Amino acid sequence: MISANNITLRVGKKALFEDVNIKFTEGNCYGLIGANGAGKSTFLKILSGQLEPTKGDVVITPGQRLSFLQQDHFKYDAYPVLDTVIMGNARLYEIMKEKDAIYAKEDFTDEDGIRASELEGEFAEMNGWEAESDAATLLNGLGIETEFHYSQMADLTGSQKVKVLLAQALFGNPDILLLDEPTNHLDLPAIEWLEEFLINFDNTVIVVSHDRYFLNKVCTHTADIDYGKIQLYAGNYDFWFESSQLLIKQMKEANKKKEEKIKELQEFISRFSANASKSKQATSRKRALEKIQLDDMRPSSRKYPYIDFRPNREIGNEVLMVENLSKTIDGVKILDNISFTLGHDDKVAFVGANEQATTTFFKILMGEMEPDEGNYKWGVTTSQAYFPKDNTQEFDNDLTITDWLTQYSEIKDATYVRGFLGRMLFPGEDGIKRVRVLSGGEKVRCLLSKMMISGANILLLDEPTNHLDMESITALNNGLIKFPGVILFTSHDHQFVQTTANRIMEILPNGTLVDKITTYDEYLASDEMAKKRHVYKMNESDENDN
Repeated sequence: MISANNITLRVGKKALFEDVNIKFTEGNCYGLIGANGAGKSTFLKILSGQLEPTKGDVVITPGQRLSFLQQDHFKYDAYPVLDTVIMGNARLYEIMKEKDAIYAKEDFTDEDGIRASELEGEFAEMNGWEAESDAATLLNGLGIETEFHYSQMADLTGSQKVKVLLAQALFGNPDILLLDEPTNHLDLPAIEWLEEFLINFDNTVIVVSHDRYFLNKVCTHTADIDYGKIQLYAGNYDFWFESSQLLIKQMKEANKKKEEKIKELQEFISRFSANASKSKQATSRKRALEKIQLDDMRPSSRKYPYIDFRPNREIGNEVLMVENLSKTIDGVKILDNISFTLGHDDKVAFVGANEQATTTFFKILMGEMEPDEGNYKWGVTTSQAYFPKDNTQEFDNDLTITDWLTQYSEIKDATYVRGFLGRMLFPGEDGIKRVRVLSGGEKVRCLLSKMMISGANILLLDEPTNHLDMESITALNNGLIKFPGVILFTSHDHQFVQTTANRIMEILPNGTLVDKITTYDEYLASDEMAKKRHVYKMNESDENDN
């Protein structure tokens, strides 16, 4: 068990947390939610001991071990992968290193023998002999193949490092597990594996995530941070949302009844306070009036942008035709003879692990890259708006937000442009901020403003949910659901894909395309796709062996 007692954290004059008391018990998984800036990651740092609160303390049941997901992807570059995972249990790793050092001595003394015996006993009690196999099991489950287990961390890709650090946090059955955005940069199989791991995990888990589907799948409780306090709800994210909306509704109804009672009492007092025969009743009513207090209903600190894509022109029957399109990059054929035709009602999600192929395909469709073979043709009634995965060049300038967006607007009126910015949570003076200094989430909201102001009837979005908070993801999700045009998009957010797409495309590792008119969940459950993935994995293994 881990509990926070009277936790207060002040940053300058601002109190991020004020007298927070909460207890996290064994056997439960807690989703820690709140608006951007509410302090979710900061609270995890306080719980893990990485950050000292201004006041209060964190209490952990004696003898229990706490583990947390490291955020520094370069911290372990000097170590082998397996060692990095085992470091998740610091004491076990210390024992292993001390044992190795003793046994490596040329002048092995009696004292060394006694110390080695003590270490061997502690090592056995901690299941040390299974440490490497347990670490390997975690790595394999997250998609790090055995051939990488003895590599240096510095030799891994960014996404592989993320998986190793996650395995490190999970290693050794910690009593308390703190995970900050654990699904970031994970592919679908790794996310599914992690979901099952946490569902079957018997100890305490506290997790921060913007993935609503993930929170719904793994969480037994929801801890909501708002206005420096944390309110605990039993149930997952959807249950919290319904409960919080119901609570607000009940408070409004209760206040309405109180307001009606107040009005009734005030009218009685006003009419009869001067009447001697009614004066006692009026006095009684006045006392009753003084006792009535309306419930304090502070609006949530959460802010939802207003995302509404309105095409300037209705799309015709001819939308997009792709014929025999291929592309090779660095000697690898990532698009191989791709062909399909889009209809005017299609909302297509590109899924799967081959993210480079999808990004390349989108760049080809937007004219930023040429195919090696094949061609494509947009319909004459179509207009496209594009959200790139890498937006660095878009904001590599000194323009203000207003000037930046104005350059993409047919109407060069500042009031008109600021209307779009206001909907995307850039009110008033925020419009004069320089785009170069914007946060990741702010840049995404700017790009979505650009897409809205374009009036395009076809939207291409490459990972638009990255860097967005849950409120913005929900708003974007709803905006795409009601969009009357065509969408081609990618996202790691399961719920986002399931509720938006009516057609699924996957570019497989060999560059070929699987195209299904179906929902995302139906696609994932498809026996045919399970067989295809297995075949391609076997083929890749054969190629590696050769």
